[in-house]
Amino acid sequence: MRSRTTFIGTGVGRGSAVGPAVVVGGRPSPPADETVPADLDEVMGLLEGTLAVLADSFRTRAESMDGEIAEIFEATAMMAEDPTLRVRSRELIESGLGPATAIDRVTQQMADALSAAGGYLAERVTDLMSIRDRVIARLLNLPEPGIPILSAPSVILACDLAPADTALIDLNLVLGIATEQGGPTGHVAIIAGQYGIPCVIGAPGVTGIPSGSSTVVDAARGIVISDPSPEDVAAVTRRREAELRRAEDSGAGETADGHKVEVLANIGAERDVDRALATVHDGIGLFRTEFLYLDRRTAPGVDEQADRYRKVLRAYAGRKVVVRTLDAGADKPLAFASLATESNPALGVRGYRTSRVHPELLSDQLTALARAAEDCDTECWVMAPMVSTPQEAAEFAATARAHGLAKVGVMIEVPSAALQASRILEHVDFLSLGTNDLAQYTMAADRLSSELADLINPWQPAVLHLVATTVRAGLAAAKPVGVCGESASDPVMALVLSGLGVTSLSMSPAAAGAVRFALQHHSLAECRQIASVALEAASATEAYSSAVAEIDPEVRAELDIVS
Repeated sequence: MRSRTTFIGTGVGRGSAVGPAVVVGGRPSPPADETVPADLDEVMGLLEGTLAVLADSFRTRAESMDGEIAEIFEATAMMAEDPTLRVRSRELIESGLGPATAIDRVTQQMADALSAAGGYLAERVTDLMSIRDRVIARLLNLPEPGIPILSAPSVILACDLAPADTALIDLNLVLGIATEQGGPTGHVAIIAGQYGIPCVIGAPGVTGIPSGSSTVVDAARGIVISDPSPEDVAAVTRRREAELRRAEDSGAGETADGHKVEVLANIGAERDVDRALATVHDGIGLFRTEFLYLDRRTAPGVDEQADRYRKVLRAYAGRKVVVRTLDAGADKPLAFASLATESNPALGVRGYRTSRVHPELLSDQLTALARAAEDCDTECWVMAPMVSTPQEAAEFAATARAHGLAKVGVMIEVPSAALQASRILEHVDFLSLGTNDLAQYTMAADRLSSELADLINPWQPAVLHLVATTVRAGLAAAKPVGVCGESASDPVMALVLSGLGVTSLSMSPAAAGAVRFALQHHSLAECRQIASVALEAASATEAYSSAVAEIDPEVRAELDIVS
């Protein structure tokens, strides 16, 4: 008889779920005695055809997906078309290896290089290995790897999941997800956050849970429980009912004494708007625009961009939409804007820095945004990512205003920008804190690493103090400072940020209900006290537990907040 077992990882969001486990199957391996094909052209035709079919399937999936998920599939399609896969595989086959063995070795070599590069490129390893698995399965006439077809609501357990894995399932049947690998801002976390699926990542051992076993995924606590007790199941039920109640409140964000704190949505494409409108009415705090670029052989034209932006702006007529300019470059390679190979892409030409090499990309995007804004009764704000100096902020502001955009800001994602926030605000109208990257660069820890999850934590005192420094600069200049990183979706952190003076919190729509509830049950003075104790802490753990201790007990119980 099995007994209750708990696995510890990092939670994504605050949801919880219980259901039967479905364990994702293992990866296919090439046979040790694979024969060398006699007809090289025939086997290369088969290999290249398989890669082409996979690329087409990824693009088809992208068309039916939303936001960042669509971007991920589009980027994976480009990876399947990478000529390196074909060229190196052919060389190995010519040297005497079988096709499955050749593709296995090539993808492993490429995966090692991506892992060594770190950052976004390291995140692509999961996608590359998914391509490898599917090619080998087709070459050897094996069943398609990945998640089996779901016939009932289930909890998915896997070592890791690639976008191609999620493409094969109905996400409406996914109660929760738990993985042994992955980072808090990887693909699995993005998908879970966007769809409001309870998720725990970096939980070693979860794939050892037998398929069919009752399993709890508790994102708030970062745990997975196999064979849960009746009390565990009852707690999940209570929490789910409370989440549904809170989701029905889609009003404005404000504290108990009426202090306004905008609760905004993060979106990645116009397809995300309907989901956002259902729960977030204040506006959009982060409109990612990469979806227009990542699957292209040539840059999108001004007219096409303007049309796509216009759809989002019109949906939020009378409200605010903050558009982030292209956040791509060496760490998110563009086929039409190839840059020289960089030894450390995470510290390379990305975000606003891309305009140093391809200024036309920024110029065309700003032209398109201005044209779209002219036709809409919407507050169109524009901001640049990865700005590091006041000089860069001044350059971007001048360029954006020259294109006819009135509200111009920048993202604070690196310590230098936070420390120079007051000087940056001399040139721009607002700031937006990207706490995911700010934590990564402050703590010198890859934000995709589950092993470093304790460092990639917005509760780290160094990160909190940089946030406070930035907000103080905004208060002194009487200019808004928002947060659009994942920390904004944490209701405890939302109280801290509001107490510091943050004017807006932007998040996945699924997180808005809990954040609004926490704000509505605390006065501004109480938020300031919560922020004060968090800033005095010596560690991330102490900062969080100190903040929780200051929260109204009824709110802690309603949101099931644990210290």
